[in-house]
Formats: sequence, structure tokens, C-alpha cells
Amino acid sequence: MTKTELWRLSATELAAQTTRGDIRAEDAVQSALDRMQQVNPTLNAVVEDLGVEALQRARDLDRARDAGAPVGPLHGVPVTIKINVDQKGHATSNGVVALKDVIAPDDAPVVSNLQKAGAIVIGRTNTPEFSFRADTDNPLHGRTHNPWGKHISPGGSSGGAGAAVMAGVGALAHGNDIGGSLRFPAAANGAVTVKPGLGRVPAWNPSQTVERGMLAQSMSVQGLLTRSAADLHLSMPSLIAADPRDPFHVPLPWRGEAMDGPIKVAFTKNTFGYALHDEVDKALDTARDALVDAGYDVHEVEPPDVFECGRAGYRALMGEVLSLLKSDIQAAGSQTIRDIFDVYFQEFPPIIETELLQMMAKRSHYAREWSLFLQDYPLVLSPFLPQPFFGPDRDTEGAEGVHEVLGCAVYSYSMNFLGLPAASVPSRLAMLPKGPQPINVQIAARRWREDLAVDAAQAIEDRVGQMAPILWEKLETG
Repeated sequence: MTKTELWRLSATELAAQTTRGDIRAEDAVQSALDRMQQVNPTLNAVVEDLGVEALQRARDLDRARDAGAPVGPLHGVPVTIKINVDQKGHATSNGVVALKDVIAPDDAPVVSNLQKAGAIVIGRTNTPEFSFRADTDNPLHGRTHNPWGKHISPGGSSGGAGAAVMAGVGALAHGNDIGGSLRFPAAANGAVTVKPGLGRVPAWNPSQTVERGMLAQSMSVQGLLTRSAADLHLSMPSLIAADPRDPFHVPLPWRGEAMDGPIKVAFTKNTFGYALHDEVDKALDTARDALVDAGYDVHEVEPPDVFECGRAGYRALMGEVLSLLKSDIQAAGSQTIRDIFDVYFQEFPPIIETELLQMMAKRSHYAREWSLFLQDYPLVLSPFLPQPFFGPDRDTEGAEGVHEVLGCAVYSYSMNFLGLPAASVPSRLAMLPKGPQPINVQIAARRWREDLAVDAAQAIEDRVGQMAPILWEKLETG
């Protein structure tokens, strides 16, 4: 492979070769930057190019390795960071024009952990305003496009991250998830991710002036989008390293105890009255068959009701948003985001005042039901969305649009309310009238067992293959 093609390598391949000295970190970074210059003008996934400082850091790492210094597990791996997380000296704009000059005084824990592991930040990726859409567009940086085609939304709110990593701009992409913002872009672009459970990855923005609401703290998590499940196993142990700035971080190892016998998997196609598209149905069957062939003990059985739990959780979150953020959205948000939030409040009537406190307490009831169920079935294979991924701006099309984007996504935001880990992995490439489109499934797991979810994603990927090489060929041939 030539130096110019190093961007094609996975994080696992890159780290192994840079550690051995077969590849220079500078060459790996230069290849990723060249790829960014090639594809990003069309995608608008990376909205701040950090090439100059990235190359300097790569040279410094190369010199340190040459001098015999120990290297980290992500040595020389190019990574992108989402613009709603602090990176020292750069704007944490969150896609909001009024925040474009909020310069981070220090790195957030995820940025610090990635860099301590040897990763090199090559750019910062786009997000919608306030990072609160399942699509990615904002007045500050504009729209991000899906590399599979402009007829598919890139997802949100980590849409820039998903589009970048799948197009070959960095082997790893940081994102975060309060209701699906890692898994939506994974599903839209055909990437692999795991939404970590509550407390798994340390989080805090040094630029923030007040603490976030309690539901935002308990539902939002930091994570990574990758092209392969193996890259999650490589990178997540670094991401979960403890940081004292997050007092509620849970310092557990990435790998949990080995389980006796075949792992039982609950398998469901229940979409709670929403139509299940034939391509999603086939994707679920493929994922199930892959797990069976890999030795999992799969049973078609219903887990606890995610519809009731998910709707209750998102209505509670809307209650917190109404109380704590609505004035900011009205003051600093565009008319588009204000209109979308008006429909959010209609689709998910906010739970407020005493009822909000009661629902926050009832969260333990839902979590207990799932905890007991997961004792018997450590994994749950389900749809992510009942239909193939939607088009750009679907959530601006009134109640019907928001209903298709978020209303049906109960398998997504229920996991945030429960604080459980959930992986997303493509299990089919659908040949639809507008073109090929990946279809992802979701794998939820026991608390603290992200590793089990990623193992299952790996088994599905082994059957189906990765989406990135197919996408790259499509981009080359048009």
C-alpha cells in the first residue's frame, strides 16, 4: 500500500504498523489529511481543519518513538473530534453562531484520553444546532452530506463524525449520544459504534459555566464511530480511562468476566405498530443468523416494553429542556431549530414539575425491569429504526417528519434513559430505488458490558463484511 492510501487502513492496522515502525505517524496523518482535502469539500463533515498542528504532533510522536519512548495503543491514529466537545484553543460552538467564539480553555476528558493514547486529532466535525437533531445542518457551518448520497441524511447529531470516518477521513471519529446521536449516524452511514452505558466514559467540558441538567447528565455519553468492530475493541479502553473531573465515572476495565456457555440473546422484531420495512426485516434475519452461526443462543422473545420506557424518558428529557434550555434556544437558535423544538414538544409532551421528579424516580423501575431481564438474556438484538434511514431535513417537515425521525426510534432513546450500552452495526446493504443504503441493527447489553455488544457486532460484521470498501468504490466510480 502506498503512503497516499494509508487512510484506507483501520485504526487497528494503523496502530500496529506505527508501533512497529513500519509506518511513520506523519505519513499516516498526511494521508488522512489528503483524503480530507479530496472528499470533504463535497461532504462538509469536517468544519475545522487541524492539519498543521496534527502534522507537528505526528512528527513529535515519531521522534519520541525513535528515541525509545513508549508508545500508546493508538499511536499515530488520525481521529476527529465533534465541535460540541472542548479541545484546548478551539471553539466549542455546538453548531450555534452565538457560540462561535467560545474557546475551550482545556481539553475535555475524551480528547485528553485519546491524545494520551497516541491518537492525533486532524479536524473537528459538524453537528446540528445545540446537537439536538438526528440530522446535521446549522447556520454556522452549513449542511453535512452523507457519502452514500445526498438523498440520505448523514444522521445526527454526530453526523459530521459518521460521514467523515466512513469516507476515510480519520480511522476514528469521536461523537456523543443523548438519544441516539452515535447510533443515528452509524445507521445512516454504515458505521459501527457502541453507545456506552452511564458513567462508562468520563465527560465534562471545561468551557461550561453551569452544570448540565440531571437527565442530560444521566442520558448523554461520549463514544466513537468506527468502520469496524475491532477498532472499538482497540480504542474504547483508552476512551474509558478515569478522569477526576467526572466524579461519577465508573472505573471498570473494558473487558468483563468471561461468561459460561453460549451467550443468550433475546431477538425481537417488534416495532410497536410502526411498519417494518422488508429490507430492515432481512437485515434482522441476517444478524440473527450470524449470531446463531457464531455460537450465540438466540431466542425470539420480547424484552421489557421499550415503547413505554422510551417515550417516558424522552418526554422527561423534553421537560428538562423546556425548563433549562428553551430560553437559550429561543435567543440563540435559528428559526429552523426553534420550529423543530416546537414540534418536539408536541410529539413528546414535556413532563414538568412534580411529575418530572416522579418520572425521574420511575426510571429506576424501568432499569430494574431490564436488569432482571438481562440476567437471563445478556444481549438484545432489535431493530434500530423500522425503516431505512430518512432523507435530509425530514425533521423539518412538521409532526409527520419528526414522528418518522424520532417518534419511531424508541429502541434508541430508551437505552439512554436506562443508561444501558447499545451497539449499532450494519447487517445489510439495501438496494433501494435511490441507490444502495446500509441498514443497521442494534444490540443492547447488560450494564457495564459494552464488550459483549461489540463482540456480537463483530460476529455480524464477520458475516456481512464492512461497508466502507463498498462505499469507497462507489465514491471512486460515481
